[in-house]
Amino acid sequence: MTKAEKVDFVIEKLEELYPKIPIPLDHKDPYTLLIAVLLSAQSTDVRVNQITPILFDRADNPYQMAKVPVEEIRDIIKPVGLSPKKSKAISELSQILIDKYNGEVPQDIDTLETLPGVGHKTASVVVSQAFGIPAFPVDTHIHRLMYRWGLTNGKNVVQTEKDAKRLFPEEKWNSLHLQIIWYGRQYSPARGWDLDKDIITNTIGRKTVIQDYYKTKKAR
Repeated sequence: MTKAEKVDFVIEKLEELYPKIPIPLDHKDPYTLLIAVLLSAQSTDVRVNQITPILFDRADNPYQMAKVPVEEIRDIIKPVGLSPKKSKAISELSQILIDKYNGEVPQDIDTLETLPGVGHKTASVVVSQAFGIPAFPVDTHIHRLMYRWGLTNGKNVVQTEKDAKRLFPEEKWNSLHLQIIWYGRQYSPARGWDLDKDIITNTIGRKTVIQDYYKTKKAR
């Protein structure tokens, strides 16, 4: 199967499985999405979705958030981890949004990346999910699956993003990155992986990945 045929197969299967794509992080506008994505670093979406209602009940816009003491933000978000760093970033970026952007979240990746605590992946998620601008945020699930499917060499997420953007049609990026995340969680996880249930990897997967899977399974 050629790479182009693999890409077509992936798109077809994912659209079949996820015709309606749920958004992993609960939010109501670009600002609350930005904060939720920032909080999700080295945490889980489930944990973040448990904490953000408490945080947003206290402050759900930059004008309110900038008035909340950093210590209070830290206490609220402690369960998601890295709370000292994240609380400082939330407080500082809220003030910057007020001072420089009239309280609005910028709509381009480069500007978003200048905000405290906002890296490339966070910025990509925000422009994609909040503004509908084509982007391909790469998380651990996408990085793992793109390698398993033989669509990237798996060296780093930067290369994986480049390969994803090169291979998949731009109009599909915003839906595809979410579909791949859900597929990775449900059918192709890092641990407890059952290749028999993972129809995409089973069909187009990298030969060495499939061979290693069966070697590991046999050794158990």
